[in-house]
Amino acid sequence: MNKSRLLTVALFAALCTPSLKVAAQNTTTTINSPQAWLTDPSDSILFKSQDHLLKAADKTAGLPVITIDKNKTYQQMDGFGFALTGGSAMLINQMSSAKQATLLTELFTLNKNNIGVSYLRISIGASDLDDHVFSYDDLPAGETDPELKKFNLGNDYKALIPVLKKIIALNPGIKILASPWSAPTWMKTNNSSIGGNLKPEYYYAYAQYFIKYIKAMQANGIRIDAVTLQNEPLNPKNNPSMVMEAAEQANFIAQNIGPEFRAAGIKTKIVLYDHNADRPDYPITILNNPEAKKYIDGSAFHLYGGQIGALTQVHDAHPDKNLYFTEQWVGAPGDLKKELSFHITDIIIGAPRNWCRNVIEWNLASDQDQNPHTPGGCDQCLGAITINNNVVTRNPAYYIIAHASKFVRPGSKRITSNYITALPNVAFITPAGKIVLIVFNNGQTTQKFNIQNGKNKVSTTLNANAVATYIL
Repeated sequence: MNKSRLLTVALFAALCTPSLKVAAQNTTTTINSPQAWLTDPSDSILFKSQDHLLKAADKTAGLPVITIDKNKTYQQMDGFGFALTGGSAMLINQMSSAKQATLLTELFTLNKNNIGVSYLRISIGASDLDDHVFSYDDLPAGETDPELKKFNLGNDYKALIPVLKKIIALNPGIKILASPWSAPTWMKTNNSSIGGNLKPEYYYAYAQYFIKYIKAMQANGIRIDAVTLQNEPLNPKNNPSMVMEAAEQANFIAQNIGPEFRAAGIKTKIVLYDHNADRPDYPITILNNPEAKKYIDGSAFHLYGGQIGALTQVHDAHPDKNLYFTEQWVGAPGDLKKELSFHITDIIIGAPRNWCRNVIEWNLASDQDQNPHTPGGCDQCLGAITINNNVVTRNPAYYIIAHASKFVRPGSKRITSNYITALPNVAFITPAGKIVLIVFNNGQTTQKFNIQNGKNKVSTTLNANAVATYIL
């Protein structure tokens, strides 16, 4: 080790708390501070450890300084991850046993080469990234089943449940949020998988549908931490899809699913909305209803419309309720430079800075042709990974999530860091006392800056359009 490296290590010693040991079943990794993990499209660096980026503090006048205050904390983080669609599970399930085990270990455990995904979103029935449309109570035209005597998880047993069981074996504490794209068609005003509304006479039956689902998954060893009540309730065009206006969702919560969950002893959280940031009035309107609010844990958002800052409006209106970020897609073929700019700045950084407890990218896996999907479903949704038989290609969303999931472990809390327009950032303190800082260079040129952590200061440099995670 040369003298400059010895000096750097000595200067950093004050920044270090004892090494962080993270267990994932039988795998333990020790993370020694300080570290820098970099994704830099200009240098073809894809989420690699680059500790040499950290130097002794630079005293040049006017150099930007990101100042961290670990004593001012905000929301606790539940995790970072992906949507495990039925299509994703199907592709994983078709891999050889050895390749599948290697992939799941890389995704869901922690060591030097793994990324530690800690949160999943799954669909209740089919999403548009299943290979066909289905619910858990499909009937011939004209038939109904209000007592849900024909309810069955059916299709989920083919791939989703087997894959989930393997993931849970690797990471027993992983949180799972489940969302329906549509109620069974016989419950809907148009008797179609596309659009339509839930008939009021089936509100009670639909509440029982959720309860049966949660209990059936639990019987398979799969704990559903939270449910949203309708994916994209203002989007009638997807297949499947269903419209649920704010007044409808408020009534469904207050009069049916809320009381029925309580009566059945269901502890799964009820999360409302699950759509774009351009309509903060939707969740606020429902939370303004005291009969609905008492059953609600929080609100979920996507960012295909609106600005991420709108989520703070919802928090400020109801600061006792949580916020979640549940979906954002990357379009094929995937431009890493472009996707990093938006997804890191607005989602990995922006969502937690606007009170979200999690971040989920859409979706985990697709094949080389962006299959499977339903007729009319998304045919340009690029998976975080592409699976072509047993060959895995890592795509932009993989690296986007890795920058947070590997280090911002469940139970971490967001802490104060000053926001610099050219260097958007977010900071966390982990349960082990580590500081994690994620920074993106949003400018046009390479930027040198200092990081101030209490009395300690270090210097680092980021190329334009690069992102780094610093562990201090």
